[in-house]
Amino acid sequence: MNKLLLTALVLSLTGCSLFASKVEANAEITGSVESRCIVNTDTPGVYGNPNAYTLTTAPASAGQKPIVRFDVSLANAYHAQVSYPQSFSSSPSLSDTVAWTGSVGVAQSSSSDFDDYQSNSTTTGAMRQYSMADAGTLWIEVESQATYGGGQQKAFPGGNYTAVVVAECVAQ
Repeated sequence: MNKLLLTALVLSLTGCSLFASKVEANAEITGSVESRCIVNTDTPGVYGNPNAYTLTTAPASAGQKPIVRFDVSLANAYHAQVSYPQSFSSSPSLSDTVAWTGSVGVAQSSSSDFDDYQSNSTTTGAMRQYSMADAGTLWIEVESQATYGGGQQKAFPGGNYTAVVVAECVAQ
């Protein structure tokens, strides 16, 4: 009799788990967000080679400055960040150092606040950041120069050289 009472007590304390089952469901909520800032290359860059130890995007040296376009449909939601190159992404084998210089600047804007973009931008090393305060289009021009051999100015080996301008929209 004591065993029967003990069994009944254990079953009642465990909530009769032997006889009941738990049912649950998980309902997912999904969503999709499309960026309201698009980055495109309007003008590809080209290095001119005015002397044996310099590659430059300066038009006076047969170079072409790359121009990156930012199309923004939502004001005050993004920063445009653009960096001039600090290394080659592909090149012939180089046995010495390459000194990099460059600049990033506003070429054009669809906003009436054209001058404000450049004056309100911030610079960290090779990267310049612009607050996209207005919806519209902003064109950024990049200048790049590579000098081979550091202070000793050595001739670049023959071959193809590629460097990359990094341009991105960063959500605020």
